[in-house]
Amino acid sequence: MCLMVIAAATVAMAQDKGTIEPSVLPPLEHPDAPKTPAKQLFGRIATPTQGHAQVLGFYSNGCLAGGTALPIDGPAWQVMRLSRNRNWGHPALIRFLETLAAKVHKMGWNGLLVGDMSQPRGGPMTSGHASHQVGLDADIWLTPMPDHQLTRVQREEMSATNMVAADRRDVDPSVWTPDHTAVIKAAARDRHVERIFVNAAIKKALCRDTDPDRDWMNKVRPYWGHDYHFHVRLYCPADSPECKPQQQPPPGDGCGKDLDWWFTDAVLHPKPPPIPKRPTPPLTMANMPPACHAVLAAPDAQ
Repeated sequence: MCLMVIAAATVAMAQDKGTIEPSVLPPLEHPDAPKTPAKQLFGRIATPTQGHAQVLGFYSNGCLAGGTALPIDGPAWQVMRLSRNRNWGHPALIRFLETLAAKVHKMGWNGLLVGDMSQPRGGPMTSGHASHQVGLDADIWLTPMPDHQLTRVQREEMSATNMVAADRRDVDPSVWTPDHTAVIKAAARDRHVERIFVNAAIKKALCRDTDPDRDWMNKVRPYWGHDYHFHVRLYCPADSPECKPQQQPPPGDGCGKDLDWWFTDAVLHPKPPPIPKRPTPPLTMANMPPACHAVLAAPDAQ
């Protein structure tokens, strides 16, 4: 399976409707078996660990100790898809989201709809993401928060707005506004933000911003999907020496020729490979940072 197909499946999962009751997975028959996927272990834990917050490992191969939940309702945010129990993060991520929500609210954006963050102890998820494992990633919908509190049913069934035009070459002018640019720019200018992922068409729209300050644009990188939301990733916090940072992006604003490849026919209309690739085997505990074994087995926070 090619990377583009995998990415498309991930985006579909991000928009999938949830359930009114929390998702509860049945017990594993052999949880200690060496080949048991780590996602099946972390996906069954509903509570964080005790103690101080620690980010352990890399964004797509790690875990989270001492996680904190973002309250499902705030002065300028609401959490979506509550059944997934993925509104957890390092305290730095909680502070960032609360601060950003207040800032964009003052700018005229009614508030944030927050999608998946991390699981209570981070780690790989049973569906939807390869990253989001260490409590430093968050999906923010490109739909402003309504002016009323959403019901549980609405949080599970409401869909974000697709910002990408049907031909995939630009944003849809009937839904994209300067306010969308302003919200992403506000997030990118935060010193704690390491990277923001958006659809290439959204990146193209951001490149048309006339602000002479282009430094923030370097953090915003195109990636498959992200038609409905933008993905924020924070730098490793100072309290987490075992956190592994991401490689810095190349210099420049990432516009112009740097974007051309994303709009080639091979990318917009990919042909299936002549020989399908075997799916990448899921992470097992043997492949994860050793400290994540202790996180998995640690007592629940009281």
